Amino acid sequence: MKKAALLLSITCLALSCGTDRQKSDAYGNFEAVEYIVSAEAQGTLTEFLPEEGITGMAGSYAGCIDTTQLFLKKQQLMAQKKGLTARWKAVNAQLDVLSEQKNILLQEKNRIEKLLEGNAATPKQLDDVEGNIKVLDKQSASVSLQKENLAAENDALNVQIAQVNEQIRKSLIRYPVTGTVLEKYAEKSELVIPGKPLFRMASLDTMFLRVYVDGSQLPAIQLNQKAEVLVDSENGRLKKLPGRVCWIASQAEFTPKTIQTRKERINLVYAVKISVPNDGSLKIGMPGEAIFFTKEK
Repeated sequence: MKKAALLLSITCLALSCGTDRQKSDAYGNFEAVEYIVSAEAQGTLTEFLPEEGITGMAGSYAGCIDTTQLFLKKQQLMAQKKGLTARWKAVNAQLDVLSEQKNILLQEKNRIEKLLEGNAATPKQLDDVEGNIKVLDKQSASVSLQKENLAAENDALNVQIAQVNEQIRKSLIRYPVTGTVLEKYAEKSELVIPGKPLFRMASLDTMFLRVYVDGSQLPAIQLNQKAEVLVDSENGRLKKLPGRVCWIASQAEFTPKTIQTRKERINLVYAVKISVPNDGSLKIGMPGEAIFFTKEK
């Protein structure tokens, strides 16, 4: 009798422990926001730092596509710009000379006009001076037109230099976000073209558990709703992590084959994403369970 009572007690205790564990509301797998970094220029990879598993900081240097030709082109444009500056100074000096000559002629004109009042000069002398002033004005206008042409050339050179700078910028490879390199698709010294994928990375600080719920569960789930996420841990136990609903699908879909049993795959479900702070234990593709907190719970 005592042995039977003991067995009954153990059985009841086991059943009570099993009922304490709340059944999960949904199941799914973890994913992260992934970024594929592609080449924006054509050339040879002169330096390429990404390695699978390393962490890259947002905006930091990750590699370089050969910029030799771009550098030489920029040097040529800068030399042209330097020559343009010299021509600009020469035109200004010419305008200064013409302006000084005009000032001298204006003084001569004033002197002749005074002499003409006293009949000490002839009208022809005044006409000659005025004619020379008009010639200088036309020469000044012609030289000023050269300045406008030089200014237009300078603007064109600035645009070309800006284009080269932009091409050089695109030749420098940088990490788009702070995250972990998941896979690399190129090696140093390889020839790449615009659009060729170079590496794939993701920010693993926050992971997203994509789960699937049926239509009867959907009304009780809202954006920003808190959830408890369960993942496999040591000794077959489940580890609990806090989560928050950050996305709910607007259309139903068939349950993915990788998630549920064959019987459940024929059902229409809604995808839900739960954001979970990663303590380092979460990995992409790792399975997880979710319990949604409602007002009744």
